[in-house]
Amino acid sequence: MLTIGMLGGMSWESSAEYYRLANVLVRERLGGLHSARVVLHSADFAEIERMQVEGRWDDAAKALAGAAAQVQAGGADFLLLCTNTMHKVFDQVQAAVDIPMIHLGDTTAAAVKAAGLATVGLLGTGFTMDQPFYRERLESHGLRVLLPSPEDRATVHRIIYDELCLGVVRDESRRAYQDVIARFDGAEGVILGCTEIELLIGQADVPLPVFPTTRLHVEAAVERAIQSTL
Repeated sequence: MLTIGMLGGMSWESSAEYYRLANVLVRERLGGLHSARVVLHSADFAEIERMQVEGRWDDAAKALAGAAAQVQAGGADFLLLCTNTMHKVFDQVQAAVDIPMIHLGDTTAAAVKAAGLATVGLLGTGFTMDQPFYRERLESHGLRVLLPSPEDRATVHRIIYDELCLGVVRDESRRAYQDVIARFDGAEGVILGCTEIELLIGQADVPLPVFPTTRLHVEAAVERAIQSTL
């Protein structure tokens, strides 16, 4: 079995879900006492979040590139960047290591296309929704990506940083997200484009098909990791 590298801690709430899912999926595929081989680096998210707010993306890229090199040195065969927003610096991180990275946007787009859909709504942090790096990656796969209104984007962003990243899950916030999704005009499905959003809502909460990026990312990683054992 290959060793999965995880560059996490942004926030650790979602990184814990990455680790849990990897082990659950390996056990489901291989049975018995099997678990995932994982090397995990967990960043101090307060430092990364400060760089985000201050627009210091080059500094964030350098910090994550250094962490990625540590993960590679720890024995990882490939790497996951366990956050949608920081895929803004994906190319810089990939350039710092010799092992391949699985792009979260690619795994998500593949799932949307496999479901036969072409137009999707995108939820995520303000950075992910407002800036083109993530949307353009999805669009490069032929998808049409819809965004919430500016007011709804502010609501989605606030709940992520003020609640979900702190482990706070509120029914009121779930209803707020459901209202945002209901206002998507023409969406055939919804991308949960922030790893913490899956702590708040899932398919049972939304009438449209949802695409949980964390699970899709981990599923792709587990498939790659166990190829040599099947």
